[in-house]
Amino acid sequence: MKNDKPGFATRAIHVGQEPDPLTGAVSVPIYPTSTYVQEEIGKHKGYEYARVSNPTRDRLETNLAALEGGVAAKVFASGMAAINAIITMLKSGDHVVAGHNLYGGTPRLFNQVFANFGVTFSYIDTSDVANVERAIQKNTRIVFLETPTNPLMELCDVRAISDLCHRHGVEVVVDNTFMSPYFQRPIELGADMVVHSTTKFLNGHSDGLGGVVVCTKPEQAEKLAFLQKAAGAILSPFECWLILRGVKTLAVRMVQHDCNGRKVAEFLSEHKKVQKVFYPGLPDHPQHALAKRQMSGFGSMIAFETGSLENANKMLRKVRVCSLAESLGGVETLISHPATMTHAAVGEEGRRKIGITDGMVRISVGIEDVVDILNDLDQALAAI
Repeated sequence: MKNDKPGFATRAIHVGQEPDPLTGAVSVPIYPTSTYVQEEIGKHKGYEYARVSNPTRDRLETNLAALEGGVAAKVFASGMAAINAIITMLKSGDHVVAGHNLYGGTPRLFNQVFANFGVTFSYIDTSDVANVERAIQKNTRIVFLETPTNPLMELCDVRAISDLCHRHGVEVVVDNTFMSPYFQRPIELGADMVVHSTTKFLNGHSDGLGGVVVCTKPEQAEKLAFLQKAAGAILSPFECWLILRGVKTLAVRMVQHDCNGRKVAEFLSEHKKVQKVFYPGLPDHPQHALAKRQMSGFGSMIAFETGSLENANKMLRKVRVCSLAESLGGVETLISHPATMTHAAVGEEGRRKIGITDGMVRISVGIEDVVDILNDLDQALAAI
């Protein structure tokens, strides 16, 4: 059967990961050099200084652009540095519409850093396209989405919002960290830029920090390349190598994450100590139909309600296979408490408005034997 475009797993393993032309090394080499010899004034082999460019970084950017279907990608020192770079492309007086249920560090950056420079932000429920249309102003430049949201697992209709925004001359940025490009490709749905914390599923092993912005226009990539050079929040060669290593197994990892995630969500939805489960793969999720339409899997991110801070604390003290820790997307199951971890910066009132309770627990289901994860959750929930 002829297929001109290689499949996802093939692209993950081979695009940008071609054998080293100098030695034939199958694994992309780490180039830790900070500077490069120039043959004479104004003449060099494409590299001058590591803040500007690096061969290992170039390979990673090529790879991630191919996975998301963009024209180019630019990597940064963290997911927040990547988001910072996107907003830095704006100017004083510009306006951003953002989801009201973002990872807590994102509104912290928007409100406590960029608001000081004259960029304004409106936070709305982006699960309703009509809310987005009402929020767009004459000076709106970006609509910033997370889908699914962290931690309430609310979805945004990326295609409908992109169509709306493009009629108004507004660009759409989607944080695709929770799904990875394996299960969701926002650019195919009309988004203009996609951002990831590469720390999460793309790396997949809880051992490297990074971020990426994938672009659909060359001018976006040019601006971001300038910001890499000017601001310097670049990703180190070693971190780039870690992500290249992790991406090679992204496809098989995401299949197992999804398989385990569905089983854990079903288990939690039937558990008498759990009051509510937030997971788009469950048929009773209000946006289950949208999830099936714009995602090819449901992933492994789940939130559930225990009823109180006391209950959450009792349970989280008892986990053994699950690790109580921030972050997500690693091969190991990570469990966290949004109110005191990822969304502590939002404040009590902010959390109340968007529905994050003190009893809410978030779990990033790993790829361990799922029966061990289920048994661990069961014995931990018995403490409530």
